[in-house]
Amino acid sequence: MPTFTADKLHTITFRILSAAGLHDADADIVAGELKKANLAGHDSHGVIRLMQYVDYIEQGFAQPTAQVEVITDRPAFAVIDGHFAFGQIAAQRAVQLGLEKAGEQGTATIVIRNCNHVGRLGSYSQQAAQAGFATMMAVDAPGPGGVAPFGGMDRRLGTNPISMAVPWGKDQLVLDMTSSATAEGKLRVAFQKGESVPEGWIINATGQPTIDPAEFYADPPGAILPLGGPLGFKGFGLSVMIDMFAGILSGSGVCRTDLPRGSNGVWMYFLDISQFVPREQFDALVVKYVDWIKSSRTMPGVEAILMPGEIEKNRQMQREAEGIVVAEETWRQLSELATRIGADLSDV
Repeated sequence: MPTFTADKLHTITFRILSAAGLHDADADIVAGELKKANLAGHDSHGVIRLMQYVDYIEQGFAQPTAQVEVITDRPAFAVIDGHFAFGQIAAQRAVQLGLEKAGEQGTATIVIRNCNHVGRLGSYSQQAAQAGFATMMAVDAPGPGGVAPFGGMDRRLGTNPISMAVPWGKDQLVLDMTSSATAEGKLRVAFQKGESVPEGWIINATGQPTIDPAEFYADPPGAILPLGGPLGFKGFGLSVMIDMFAGILSGSGVCRTDLPRGSNGVWMYFLDISQFVPREQFDALVVKYVDWIKSSRTMPGVEAILMPGEIEKNRQMQREAEGIVVAEETWRQLSELATRIGADLSDV
């Protein structure tokens, strides 16, 4: 399988997005987010999304040159209309605005409507934590998603991810998870590799458990299960409430069939730590807390207890050193896409 440095992968992504109609500055932002997802080991939110994104542009679901607009601007909150520009552009604007407002007011809430797929949530919450803020972020898919409700077998919910982050010394604690058993993109990666998926992730169209991702994409389609297995009512309940905050509260709504494919409703919340407790006190307690957690005896076969975000940090260090492997099928599709839309990849 082809292996690329992060810079090479960024160049490939940038050229494809530019050829697809994005302004260079916007293409650079989106390429950066996809590259960071691959570096962190979240290939489901990396360059594999390019085919989907270009498809959205060609079908009119995404508006590559649309301008993100702040339609409600108050001291401690704002509402952003993404006008179906790329979600990464709207989300970056939301982070910038949220940090400015929280720095002035102590807290800030930002919601985004009419937003395309924003990518990996942990990237945005980590940015806030790097700036000294605690943050939460949740995203829903207003239209019919790929997740069945607990006890159901039809698609009714999005994967509805949530991310939370705080500073941890020079690093950050970053929770980034779906309220479903898996992200759809992980099924896409397995499907393209011809691999099976773990038990408990998906069911087929008749409600039977399956480990074949092809059954999720079949006609009629299967569905992803809520997070939690036999306790899936917890993941289901979390997903429902994310629909309330990121969907209805943002103005994106839920149960809608009039929105373009890939639409996201976004809710972000920022707290300026230094305005709640002295930063030195917060940092010292986080370090003490992490040390206490990690001092636990480990189960047989477990080398170390990892905090939220550490797996991604370790993967990033490894991939920065060894390169990013792209699946053969993904690279074939990217090469064909580049040729079709006139993106020159001859020197990469």
